[in-house]
Amino acid sequence: MDDKELIGKIHSAMYHQCQHRGYATPVDVLMDIGVLPKKEYEDWRFGRVPYLESVYLVNLRKLSFIMHQMRVYARKSELKPSFCYYKQWGVKKKNGQGHKPVLPLRFSKSGNPEIEKWYATHFVDMKRITQLKEQAEKENITKIGC
Repeated sequence: MDDKELIGKIHSAMYHQCQHRGYATPVDVLMDIGVLPKKEYEDWRFGRVPYLESVYLVNLRKLSFIMHQMRVYARKSELKPSFCYYKQWGVKKKNGQGHKPVLPLRFSKSGNPEIEKWYATHFVDMKRITQLKEQAEKENITKIGC
């Protein structure tokens, strides 16, 4: 796939995620365009993969290009960057008491804070979020009125 075709896929994935739920995430875009298999993503979320970069189906140069194109689309579409803290799924409480330990997940081999930040940044379409909330409220009123 050439860069022009890849840009189209990236922008399309970002657009469809924003239309559907009001925001787009790098990991979901990477899954949508076929760079990150869902099973490997789930293995990472459960802590079976040390860092997400190890399971991508493209090299780091292509991955960097993809991440850059997500930011380009976000700027062009006036999406608001919002950091999201990714933690491991399936963590159990010790002895069934107290709080679950929070185990942060790592995206990159290097652990570079700037790289980690961009992987964990969601892009929020504030206008679409408002529309989705209004739509949900209307549907709620309709359900209650029946």
